Amino acid sequence: MTDYEILNPSTVVDYVARNPRLAAVLPPGDIAAVREVGDGNLNLVFILSRAEGPGMVLKQALPYVRLVGPDWPMTPDRAAKEAEALRSHGTLAPGLVPQLYGYDAARYIIAMEDLSDHQVWRHALNKGERHDGAAADIGEYVARVAFGTSVFGMAADAQKAALAAAVNPQLCEITEDLVLTEPTRPAQRNTVIPANEPDARELIEDDDTVREMGWLKWQFMTHAEALIHGDLHTGSVMVRGAAEGRPHSTKVFDSEFAFYGPVGFDLGLAYANYVIAAARADALGEDERAAWALSLLGETWQAFDTTFRSLWPQRVDPRVYTDGVLERFVAKVALDALGYGAAEAMRRIVGLAKTADIETLPEHLREGAARGVLRASRMMATTRHTDPSAAGIAARAGEILLASRTL
Repeated sequence: MTDYEILNPSTVVDYVARNPRLAAVLPPGDIAAVREVGDGNLNLVFILSRAEGPGMVLKQALPYVRLVGPDWPMTPDRAAKEAEALRSHGTLAPGLVPQLYGYDAARYIIAMEDLSDHQVWRHALNKGERHDGAAADIGEYVARVAFGTSVFGMAADAQKAALAAAVNPQLCEITEDLVLTEPTRPAQRNTVIPANEPDARELIEDDDTVREMGWLKWQFMTHAEALIHGDLHTGSVMVRGAAEGRPHSTKVFDSEFAFYGPVGFDLGLAYANYVIAAARADALGEDERAAWALSLLGETWQAFDTTFRSLWPQRVDPRVYTDGVLERFVAKVALDALGYGAAEAMRRIVGLAKTADIETLPEHLREGAARGVLRASRMMATTRHTDPSAAGIAARAGEILLASRTL
């Protein structure tokens, strides 16, 4: 049970009418249709459409995990974290997140820009589409947020206040368990098809990888570097191609997992999903497309590196934050990104909340794709210390995916 109003398609228009700020953005009389489109794991999502032009999106946090139901209670306060992340990230990386129209703290509802002219990047990738520039946009987004919400870009007192306000224990616990613990340990929520059971056992028995996951989990729980997105996979990115003089567009959304954590985590989640996209392409015999998907790791890293370095002269305290500090920080992010990429890739194969990239493959092809992702992720976790370059890891991952392919 809940003590706040849960929206449904028949009550959404009245809700907008009762909120002057929202009605000013989208007059109730202009609403032509309401659709509930939440296909994620946690929330209700309504698209309010006009007959012509953009409408509005309302996102409401439920008091439980939608994927499971009321048996998994979850605080709806996560919506406040997402609203603050949208506000902060939108200021620092304008144009790369949806516009925030308002937040209803009593009903845990976020009102934001309608992106109906975009599509979820994962869906586009699975259809074989290329959206050039999106991977670089992700790198720029992470860099701008990383700098602007860290001690490099904020006064110390303001940064500490922001850190305290962003504490997000329940959502962090999901990541700590599902991403950084369970994939390499026997866990009830882990599942694979029978053909991949030996691969899952190999992962559990890989002491080097298990050690790396332990270290990465400790960093995730203790390295409060910046207000990271916390769930930056290709299903949390909307894309729109360039057409008729209109530029391409990339929008990062679903930031309810936002908290102060290691910057490399956001990059790593993107990396993992590029590897998974490559595994799908390999399984389908699309070798050129697989190589392109793997090249996105280097593209995202290069954009991050270039953007972060361009912001460095604006650091608030250059007395001891010297260029030597910059080099050490960037090197740490590069190393962390590969480790967290490995963790996310493993999780998406053996853990809860798998990806359509792999799950929609015919089972005989899925076997090799899943095996390749697991082996590539183990390689990422352990060899990053000797070669922390995204391009180098991507090249080795490509060899592993190809060798693991089943036809």
